[in-house]
Amino acid sequence: MNLPNKLTLIRLLLTAIFVAVISVPDLTGKYTIGSLLFITASLTDFLDGYLARKMDLVTDFGKLMDPLVDKILISAVFIMLTGNGLIPAWVTIVIISREFLVTGLRLLASSQGAVLMADSLGKWKTVAQIVAATYYLVHLGGRNKEVPLAFLDDLIPHVMGQCLLWFCVLLTIVSGLSYMRSNRHLIQSI
Repeated sequence: MNLPNKLTLIRLLLTAIFVAVISVPDLTGKYTIGSLLFITASLTDFLDGYLARKMDLVTDFGKLMDPLVDKILISAVFIMLTGNGLIPAWVTIVIISREFLVTGLRLLASSQGAVLMADSLGKWKTVAQIVAATYYLVHLGGRNKEVPLAFLDDLIPHVMGQCLLWFCVLLTIVSGLSYMRSNRHLIQSI
């Protein structure tokens, strides 16, 4: 197994640890630890793709598993943020629905012998989701006095957080529609 694929699997492991840490009641510093785990996992997303292309290590495993593990990470963080009362459930449903839709298209393509890679709009969507999620995770740490960020209390979620969240939702919807449009031949073939 090459290095980019190992990084993908490490991201999956970090996601599981992130969920476990955030889920532990009364764990001191859990949101700070969770933020660091999420940021580290997100960085492996950028690093594995970069290394795969730069070192010519692109594999079918990576083409399929990298986006799938990304979806697991993003779904996990938004579910945890919804569970902590920071993100409305409808936002998380929109995000996860888009991820299932794209995964379904990938499975359909795979059944026809094709592999669909992420497009640039999807990559920007991922960046927007990571930035919004990181912002809210840091807020959780500040709200629970793990991190001295009292100045953010006035901004989150009303101004900056809401702007990041709406931008994230907009890109999620637009990228999902774009993905469906550019792969409509797969849907028409069934």
